[in-house]
This record gives sequence, structure tokens and C-alpha cells, in this order.
Amino acid sequence: MKLLRVGERGKERPAVLDSDGRVLDLSSLTADIDGPFLESGGVARVGSALSGTPGSLPEIDMAGVRVGAPVSRPGKVVCVGLNYRDHAAETGAAIPDRPVVFMKDPDTVVGPYDDVLVPRGSVKTDWEVELAVVMGRTARYLESPEDALAHIAGFAVSNDVSEREFQLEYSPQWDLGKSCETFNPLGPWLVTPDEIEDPQSLTLHLAVNGSTRQHGSTRHMIFSVGAVIAYLSNYMVLRPGDVINTGTPAGVALGLPGTPYLRPGDTVELSIDGLGSQRQNFVQA
Repeated sequence: MKLLRVGERGKERPAVLDSDGRVLDLSSLTADIDGPFLESGGVARVGSALSGTPGSLPEIDMAGVRVGAPVSRPGKVVCVGLNYRDHAAETGAAIPDRPVVFMKDPDTVVGPYDDVLVPRGSVKTDWEVELAVVMGRTARYLESPEDALAHIAGFAVSNDVSEREFQLEYSPQWDLGKSCETFNPLGPWLVTPDEIEDPQSLTLHLAVNGSTRQHGSTRHMIFSVGAVIAYLSNYMVLRPGDVINTGTPAGVALGLPGTPYLRPGDTVELSIDGLGSQRQNFVQA
């Protein structure tokens, strides 16, 4: 199942993409796709509606309609840094013994095609294609990666946009360079786990102005999706609707010759197998 939210920012409607490529309105089932919806069996209700009376969910004409982030108001966005060996190597960092954890402001989450703002004073705005996980059940003190996977509501494409000067030079913590406005495009869909046979065998791709910059696979993660969730659950409560960014492969501007950081006017396109694609124009804040 592919869940999404469509409409003007702040006025999105919940929807589902059916097997024929139609976008169907879920407003009769829920006010939004958010933590309470996921926690209360909302995905199962949508499945029942899809298999029920044909036409019970009205189709949305998507001509000119914005696609928002597929989950509303995440309580938190938790991120794992240096979770691909090649990315750690390109940045000159040691392979971590434990997941490197940081947080992003949930207000950074925007739609997959929304403009991204290059912060005022920025000279090192960077890209990071990542597999995002959205929690579907409350998780605390999970005992195994296998148990952790059962707590996932779905997967999505994420662009963990980063300002490297703010991140690495202005503070010993990464928050300043990770939480700038619009710095986490998410979507287009929240894809339920039944559509993803193995989250550790997905190809990630990112291009800047048409030139490939990142092309990697989740099989090269240092800490698997399940291991990341289980680890985090021992230090914080993960709640339905929370987003976890699981790391990026090599190919970020920070690690490339000449460090070709993003400037206003640049376009970034990214995708992950089975999870759809994004496209953002970068504009001056």
C-alpha cells in the first residue's frame, strides 16, 4: 500500500495510490495520516476499503495538485549518521562501533517536490538520499532487530539536507546544520512493509542538475534498519508517526573533489527502489 497526503501546505488530504495508479481520497476514513491513524489500525482500515465496494473511495484529480509529506506532524525525526562504510570513508571518519545518533527539527519535513531553502549565509548546503522509516507502533526496550521490524508502519524516500559549515564548524553538535527550514523532503509515499521484501536490498540514487552523485544500496549499511530501531528504543521511546532517517551512501558534496555544494538554482532528484522519487529546486531563503 502507498499512502500519501495531497493539497496545499497545511491543508493536505489523506490519500492512497491504488494498483491502477489512481489517487483515492481517504477523508472518509481519517482526517490525516499521522501517529493516531497509524496506531489505531488505520492501514488495515484502508486495506478493507480498497477491497470493498468499488468506487467507495473517490478519485482525486491530481492535475496541478501538490504532494505533501506522507506523514503529518512527526513527533520527532531521529537520524543515524555515518551508517554506510563508503560514506564514513569519504568523510574521513572512523567506522562507528555504535550508531551515531542526532535529531532534526520535525518542522524540517516538507513535501517531496517542495522548494528547499538555501539558508542565508550558507556556502556548504549538501544533499543526502536516505531510506526513512516511519514507526507504526510504540517501541521501547526492543530485544531484537526482528522485533523492531514489526513496529514499522512504512518506508519512504528522505533527503537529509545538511549545511556542513553550520553542522561541523559552528557547534560540536550537528543540530545547526541539520534543522534549517525545509531540510527534510519526505515522500512521495509511505510504502507499507508488505511491499518491501527486504529493506536491506534497496538501491538509492541521487542526481544534481542531471549528474549522478549517489548510487548505493542499503545492503551496505553498517547497522541494519532493524538494528537501528532496536538500538534507539533503548534510549528513547519511539512513537507512531516518528521518522527515522537511516543514513546515506557515499557521494555527498562534502566527500567529492571540489566539494560542489548546492547553490540557488540547482535541482536535486532522488529515488529508492519501490519507494518513488523526489525532485527539489533549491532557492535562496
